[in-house]
Amino acid sequence: MKDLVERLYPICRSITGDGVRKTLEIVGELIPLSVTEVPTGTQVLDWNVPREWNIRDAWIKDPSGRKVVDFRELNLHVVGYSVPVSGRFTLAELRPRLHTLPGLVPYRTSYYAETWGFCLTQEVLDSLEEGEYEVLIDSTLADGHLTYAEHVVEGETDEEVLISCHICHPSLANDNLAGIAVAVELARWLRDPRYTYRFVFAPGTIGAITWLAANGDRCARIRHGLTLACAGDPGPLTYKRSRRGDAEIDRAVTHVIGDRILDFSPYGYDERQYGSPGFDLPVGGLTRTPYAGYPEYHTSGDNPGFVTEAAMADTLRALKEVVEVLEGNRTYLNLSPYGEPQLGRRGLYGSLGGRSDTKTAQMAMLWVLNLSDGDHSLLDIAERSKLPFGAVAMAAKDLQDAGLVKEKA
Repeated sequence: MKDLVERLYPICRSITGDGVRKTLEIVGELIPLSVTEVPTGTQVLDWNVPREWNIRDAWIKDPSGRKVVDFRELNLHVVGYSVPVSGRFTLAELRPRLHTLPGLVPYRTSYYAETWGFCLTQEVLDSLEEGEYEVLIDSTLADGHLTYAEHVVEGETDEEVLISCHICHPSLANDNLAGIAVAVELARWLRDPRYTYRFVFAPGTIGAITWLAANGDRCARIRHGLTLACAGDPGPLTYKRSRRGDAEIDRAVTHVIGDRILDFSPYGYDERQYGSPGFDLPVGGLTRTPYAGYPEYHTSGDNPGFVTEAAMADTLRALKEVVEVLEGNRTYLNLSPYGEPQLGRRGLYGSLGGRSDTKTAQMAMLWVLNLSDGDHSLLDIAERSKLPFGAVAMAAKDLQDAGLVKEKA
């Protein structure tokens, strides 16, 4: 995962353009992708696909001819979607177009207003002398396409779990590349699932809206979903509930990661698009440190050194546990509901001898027997008993094998 982040980091991405295509080409080396190109001007819900932006070079030269800002050193130096520029400007003329932060290069965009600008540290700006500066932005803004891609892991049912990552940011390692890398590894891990898993790699906002516009009929099949971002920073895992607030995905993630749970807000990543009222899909947002919650967010500080292997591994571990909850959640009926059935003569207690988790396993069996009334799912039981879902699911399997419970049709 860290290798993929480092490989993708230098690519200049935006909501359209060759950077997105190159990113998807690399991801496509690891998992099969179905790539969709949507032409400029296509109406997608209340929006239209914008013109495509590409950039080859950009710089500012000081009066001595020295490059003081260079796109080729860091692609964050150019405001995303800057129109082409070639000319000379005084420092006073340039200042309104220069965006700074102390010690960091900020990330700025201007997708829907034709303008241009540069980003640099405040210290570099403070060092600039008065005089005439030469400026070049070698970019194009022309009719083209918006590009997104999907990877599908077919399941036993056509009911779907949606995993969505935004792919529109340039050199920002945590906010979006770590999420892409973790999603790729989750896709590679899945084997013969019950649900069908659909991974969507699309530009933020406009990409998700474009996907929704093209897949309205599919939305009825989406049972659970997550947006995945900020997946590699050192902070703890945090979950933002879906618009519904009590969907099964909300409960499953809460059960896995504990109490770092945020209520839904119509701001942040694309959970707000999937959760717009017309769709109201059960899609929450999984991050480590939440949106805009760390100093390096949307700056040059969000580089591969900020992303840790341990953090990405922990995010992937949690996602696997969430998948196991979604896959394993069933509702059972106790076939011997009058009094507690004798487990010893069925070999159920004896089968637990020597296990380090014997007490947990025994309690899980008792809880499953007691709450398997056709109204409580295994997740209900895990939540109420405060036992790990895996222990509850294993108890249900052992009890089913012994003929004491059956899955509710």
